[in-house]
Amino acid sequence: MLILRRDRAMTAVSLVLDIAFHVGRSATVSAGEIAERLGLARRGMEPLLQALSRAGLLDSVRGPRGGYRLGRPPRDVRVAEIVTVALAADDELQAAGPTGRLQAAVIDKLWNELDEAAAGSLTALTLEDLLRRATLAGLRRPAAEPITFTI
Repeated sequence: MLILRRDRAMTAVSLVLDIAFHVGRSATVSAGEIAERLGLARRGMEPLLQALSRAGLLDSVRGPRGGYRLGRPPRDVRVAEIVTVALAADDELQAAGPTGRLQAAVIDKLWNELDEAAAGSLTALTLEDLLRRATLAGLRRPAAEPITFTI
């Protein structure tokens, strides 16, 4: 259930958005830089970055200037795809919850409805939409190439 594993999904969306915001498809950003900006442990986010790379949402570049960059243009990445990869990569099984007639007749059905509504909203959103929201919030993306002056 999407709602029950929200933290994993939110972390994945945050990772991809951070990469899109700071480097897009043109350069790479190291896992260490991402971890520092998001306040996450690098070790904990590496499996998620690898899963996103295997799914083609990110490109992983090896070497001294390696790191991660977007695998596709932001307009082609649906937030629902990011969430799906995150939940599929989740090692933990869904926690056992309450049981009983009310649970099966009411609560489980309610949670399924909420999951379907959330999935519909996430499918409608693209990474480009999130980047637009960042701009509207007053956040400025760093320059793609550092400006250098020579005389």
